[in-house]
Amino acid sequence: MSSSTAHPWTSPDHLRADEVVDHHHPAVRDLAATLGADRLPSHEYAEAAFTYVRDRIPHSDDVGDPRVTWRASDVLTRATGICHAKAHALAALLRAAGVPAGLCYQRLRRTDEDPSTVVHGLIAVALPGGDGWHRQDPRGGEPGRAARFSLAAEHLAWPVRPELGEADLPGVHAAAHPRVLTALRSARHREELGALLPADLTGTS
Repeated sequence: MSSSTAHPWTSPDHLRADEVVDHHHPAVRDLAATLGADRLPSHEYAEAAFTYVRDRIPHSDDVGDPRVTWRASDVLTRATGICHAKAHALAALLRAAGVPAGLCYQRLRRTDEDPSTVVHGLIAVALPGGDGWHRQDPRGGEPGRAARFSLAAEHLAWPVRPELGEADLPGVHAAAHPRVLTALRSARHREELGALLPADLTGTS
């Protein structure tokens, strides 16, 4: 696997495996190797991993899949998941190649018509020789506004609209937020998950 250069804004935790970002799992390691972790420069591999998760792991809402996944290896083997699950999968693929990756969150309106909010999940990556964290959104987005990999200007699925109460939540987290993980683990199906996901994470542990 390609090695990463230490950065002052990362920590060893941004490379570790846990029960969610389980990059020690053979399904993750095998896919990382297939995508070029052993042969591509880190930035090329990171883009390949992003594109795979964005395009090859359908968002369960988009395809009406009732299954709920949260562990990276399950997301990849079952090929389904919401934004948080896809973020876990991408973080695992990056860490499998020695690329520091963390989880990020946004507070977004559920729809333009519905003022209630929900927490959206994405990731940030730090590459050798880079200048900090770069957020990426493997959710994909809607036709015509799909997120894409970028180390310059961000191309996220949904840039926040502060005037509508939306916000980029602080931090690049080495582990999944407990409230997000509780919702994913508790939901028996995707429709139930929608009601369990937190509306915000500020002021919580």
